[in-house]
Amino acid sequence: PQDVITKDNVSIQVNAVIYFRVVEPSKAVVVVQNFIFATLQFAQTTLRSVLGQVELDDLLSSRDKVNRELQEIIDRHTDPWGIKVSNVEIKHVDLPKEMQRAWAKQSEAERERRAKITHAEGEYQASIKLAQAAAVIAKDPIALQLRYLQTLNEVAAENNSTVVFPIPIDLFKPFYKMTEVSSEAGKSSELETSDQV
Repeated sequence: PQDVITKDNVSIQVNAVIYFRVVEPSKAVVVVQNFIFATLQFAQTTLRSVLGQVELDDLLSSRDKVNRELQEIIDRHTDPWGIKVSNVEIKHVDLPKEMQRAWAKQSEAERERRAKITHAEGEYQASIKLAQAAAVIAKDPIALQLRYLQTLNEVAAENNSTVVFPIPIDLFKPFYKMTEVSSEAGKSSELETSDQV
């Protein structure tokens, strides 16, 4: 692992792999004394240099981009040696323990933020639907009474305890009329029986 300090001053350890091959053996032997050692040394210094210009977030989120940049730089430099660098891969990034905790907190905060936004959007859409439903119910008083009865039914099904509901007196008018008619009928039948006696 290579010790690297990123652009935002985070000390990390990085494992990387370089894939290369000799394309011109004469250059690989004549131009440089030990092409394997030279290529690996240049890859290590380039790794430190490139990652020193990258912030940790970018390294973790855009690893492919960093890999391509490393490959292009190393390949360009080793080309005169007859070496072709086909690929460079950052395999693993080790963060210090305190940075891991901070990273976990940041990730948790981001998840909470997204959850709150989703919840707020849901509340907003629900309030729009409730406003639309209220507008429909306001236009039709029968719909309001049906909704009221439906609510009574739902509440009664939930609990076995006594529930007192304020009920509009309009709902009882038909019963009052029936009571008045029956009481008048009862009085008239009493009068008829008293007249006969």
